[in-house]
Amino acid sequence: MRAIVYAGVGSPPVVRSVPPPPCPSGGAVVAVRATGVCRSDWHAWRGHDPVTLPHIPGHEFAGEVVEIGAGVRDFAVGDRVTSPFVNGCGECSYCRAADAQVCPAQTQPGFTHPGSFAELVAVRAADTNLVRLPAGLGFPAAAALGCRFATAYRALTAQAGLVVGEWVAIFGCGGVGLSAVMIAKALGARVIAVDPSPAARERAVELGADHAVEVSATRSSSDAAAYSSTRTLHDPSVIEGLSPGGVHVTVDAAGSAATADAAVRSLRRRGRHVQVGLMLGADALAPLPWDLVVARELEIYGSHGMAAAGYPPMLAMVADGRLDPAALVGRTISLDEGPAALMAMDQPAAGAGITTILV
Repeated sequence: MRAIVYAGVGSPPVVRSVPPPPCPSGGAVVAVRATGVCRSDWHAWRGHDPVTLPHIPGHEFAGEVVEIGAGVRDFAVGDRVTSPFVNGCGECSYCRAADAQVCPAQTQPGFTHPGSFAELVAVRAADTNLVRLPAGLGFPAAAALGCRFATAYRALTAQAGLVVGEWVAIFGCGGVGLSAVMIAKALGARVIAVDPSPAARERAVELGADHAVEVSATRSSSDAAAYSSTRTLHDPSVIEGLSPGGVHVTVDAAGSAATADAAVRSLRRRGRHVQVGLMLGADALAPLPWDLVVARELEIYGSHGMAAAGYPPMLAMVADGRLDPAALVGRTISLDEGPAALMAMDQPAAGAGITTILV
């Protein structure tokens, strides 16, 4: 099969012919029709998330089942499917409780084994991890569900418990952040989008954000989209001026010490913060204003994707038109254009939406 492969950390990825993946027992092989180019793929390529080399990236995809392993009951060849980026083992207590996103034995296509920047990708524990697509949902839009969209959905619903009429501030308007904007509006919340990019802020407003706040960005060795520690970013009065008393919920979709700190400081009393953006390098040990967390009884949550078992309510909102993941697809490219798209993430995102490879 044809696939995008890189041989070393930061080495130029290339399209070449590689052996197809074997079908796991209890798993499936999916013919990839569309796959998103995500910053998490860039993190692995840059060595921030170790992978076995040479490596095929790609973890958010949609396609058709072409092979079924022994023991699979719920899926068949020809099914149109997607999968969360975290695949549970299907057997542990977390998977049995529908929390496969924190499975201790989890696998992740594009990280723990070859991913979806290829014509075929293997999925372990198919009955636990595959999700059948609604008939009207196209592959490019469906590819956005497995990582950014589903992650944002669970962060706002299962973790933050966002309800109608609440204020939410979303820090970082890349794929996850823009997904969160769309989902929060569909849930009846009032949304403040925070991002340094004019294009990203404009797109957030197009997707329903009530307000867009500008901050400054800077380059760092760990993350090209990192935010600087500016007064504008940290000053809670910026958010409080738009939502009296501060917001009920904050989401850090960027993943930096500065955005996490600013988000927590923007909360009203008894507010909830959800950390979605990966905290890497020195940011992994970043402090938070714990004096405010205690005095204001704030709640801090992590959020790591969403198990396949959590997809039905989200897909119901897609099916009835309340959510439109297709609106997040900024451009579609070919597999041969994929290497350049991955390397282009060395620069901060321009806010054009999700780039999707059509395979």
